[in-house]
Amino acid sequence: MSVASELKIVFTGPMGAGKTTAITAVSDFPPVSTEMSNNDQGSFAKETTTVALDLGQIGLGDGTVVRLYGTPGQERFSFMWEIIGRGAMGVILLLDGTSPSVLADLQTYTEVFRRIAPEQPFVVGVGRTRPDDYTQVEACMRLLETLQFSAPIFSVDVRKREDVLLLIETLLATLEVSQPEFEHEPA
Repeated sequence: MSVASELKIVFTGPMGAGKTTAITAVSDFPPVSTEMSNNDQGSFAKETTTVALDLGQIGLGDGTVVRLYGTPGQERFSFMWEIIGRGAMGVILLLDGTSPSVLADLQTYTEVFRRIAPEQPFVVGVGRTRPDDYTQVEACMRLLETLQFSAPIFSVDVRKREDVLLLIETLLATLEVSQPEFEHEPA
């Protein structure tokens, strides 16, 4: 039996890392999204970007509802990170493995969410990596070690439901270890 019947997980990361795509891949209903035209094509060439949040949901086998909140990735909307992060049971950080700023992004987001809620479980998913190439994942592991920050890191394809569920299950398992009174059924 779950301690909580409703949980909140935050998906965060830089623009273009796949937060909206990941939530869409696992949500039990089409997510609520605040996607707008991207007026900052110079920073990232994509048609739309999240300006407030994305919201999806999945149900677990024990009746627990997991709400999935996606933060905007642009620095100018960073005030939303703290608002959305409050009350979350954990954070999933998505990174673009092809970005030259992947390590700087990792450092920025871990520092921000460590400040917002230092006890929240944290999981990192590195996307857009080549199969069997763990160079970026290993670099992220080394940086987290330097920052004295512990978090599981996975190479993921955010378009694949099973990859996103792996991140969520890992976050829930981390919560179980840190809070033994918390139990859950798999999604």
